[in-house]
Amino acid sequence: MSVRKLKPITPGQRFKIANTFENVDSVKPEKSLTVGKKKSGGRNHDGRMTVRRRGGGHKQAYRIIDFKRDREGAATIESIQYDPNRTAFIALIAYEDGEKRYVIAQNGMKKGQTIVSADSAAPEIGNTMKLKNIPLGTVISCIELRPGQGALMARSAGSYAQLVAREGRFATIKLPSGESRMILTECKATIGVVSNSDHQLEISGKAGRTRWQGRRPATRAMAKNPVDHPMGGGEGRASGGIPRSKNGIPAKGYKTRSRKKASNKYIVERRKK
Repeated sequence: MSVRKLKPITPGQRFKIANTFENVDSVKPEKSLTVGKKKSGGRNHDGRMTVRRRGGGHKQAYRIIDFKRDREGAATIESIQYDPNRTAFIALIAYEDGEKRYVIAQNGMKKGQTIVSADSAAPEIGNTMKLKNIPLGTVISCIELRPGQGALMARSAGSYAQLVAREGRFATIKLPSGESRMILTECKATIGVVSNSDHQLEISGKAGRTRWQGRRPATRAMAKNPVDHPMGGGEGRASGGIPRSKNGIPAKGYKTRSRKKASNKYIVERRKK
């Protein structure tokens, strides 16, 4: 997968760096695996705005993704598709009896390839297996946090984790953030790096594309009044003081994680700044 810089034939294309989508099939989504998405515009059931900067955007259909990979056996990849709901690409797979499912695509997945979800599977790209059966040092993604819960970690474009150790019931994994964490060896993970790793190189080129994604403009904190933001107000162009959120929580490395959180004991090493 690669990106290309467009020629500046319009102001919006001058700085645009777009994905080539060379490994993505231009097919319509599987109708049985899509559902409609209702836009809230950031409003709750009373019609009050509870989330700012939301609204508009292109109509999207939600693709139902199989994060659990609970059906054992081999399946054939029918196509690699674009998904507007996530940064990664998705793969449409079909089992021998005709059942179809969507899964997160890994780098190197190709149309016609066979992938397996089983304890006895080989540690090859796209195969899903329990952490107790994956060789140490393997690069993995789409990792469960609890057995049978479905993949929660390392699911976005280009992300991956590494299985570094195993001891008793727990395996130690180095996560994309740099944090090392213990997870039960009964949890499942998929071999490989999540697809579309060039996503971070893309540049939208114009404000309109952000609007197509349903994101509305943001007002700078220092341009607001003191009643609206802690960094607002002051005579002239004031510094705004300590950078903080609208709720007063400091930015720039302030730790918000509870010291009494139950899962703290599973964190071997915290991420580095």
